[in-house]
Amino acid sequence: MTQSVVVTGGGSGIGRAAALQFAAAGAKVVIADLNGDAAKTVVEEITAAGGKAVEVVGDLTDQAVIDQVVATAVETFGGLDVLVNNAGIADSMAAAADVTDAEWHRILAVDLTAPFLLTRAALPVMLAKGKGSIVYTISEAGLRGSAAGTAYTTAKHGLVGLTRSVAVMYRDAGIRANAIAPGGTRTGIVVNADPEGHGPQVVGRYLQQNVGRIADADEQAAAIVFLASDAASNINGAVLPVDNGWAAV
Repeated sequence: MTQSVVVTGGGSGIGRAAALQFAAAGAKVVIADLNGDAAKTVVEEITAAGGKAVEVVGDLTDQAVIDQVVATAVETFGGLDVLVNNAGIADSMAAAADVTDAEWHRILAVDLTAPFLLTRAALPVMLAKGKGSIVYTISEAGLRGSAAGTAYTTAKHGLVGLTRSVAVMYRDAGIRANAIAPGGTRTGIVVNADPEGHGPQVVGRYLQQNVGRIADADEQAAAIVFLASDAASNINGAVLPVDNGWAAV
């Protein structure tokens, strides 16, 4: 693999695991993350193993950072073949009546608008080449209403729609868009929930019943790398649960 790959949220968790797997396969990787130290550490891991990587640090809700990510891939590695929209933040599991304006706007901005902005910025580069692959990290919360709070659930359902829209709109141009829907996974994502709140009380019951085995980040990353690869060349618009059967419950 000699592709140029962007991984957002590449400094930790699923993003880090995906970046390392892409690099191990020979890809050149742009690590985009809000945490500069974490992004730099992953870049150092990749370069120490003989790979090529560079970090871009910033908030992906900022159009200037979005533009920098794409420009870095093009200027440093000669293009942009694969975009992994992985970065995201958790909500407080609040139910609709309890969601604050601040939480709603921040969750939607990071988890839905930022992936859209990066997709929009990457598409012209991919269209010019006539080929590209975009993979979104959604969540079980994008498949059901019982895996998170209202804001996060809404954002992740929106990502399902974005994935499928891009797949349909650009399939004749050689661009594929797919997504993984992770179940419970060991990552550094933080959930600040009030255990006595209505949302956490309701969601907690379903999570205890259905979440199943907790995955490692490498298991999610392997699915991302597969969907981005030519091995998945006829897979487009798919949302792949990587959840040990949770979606089947």
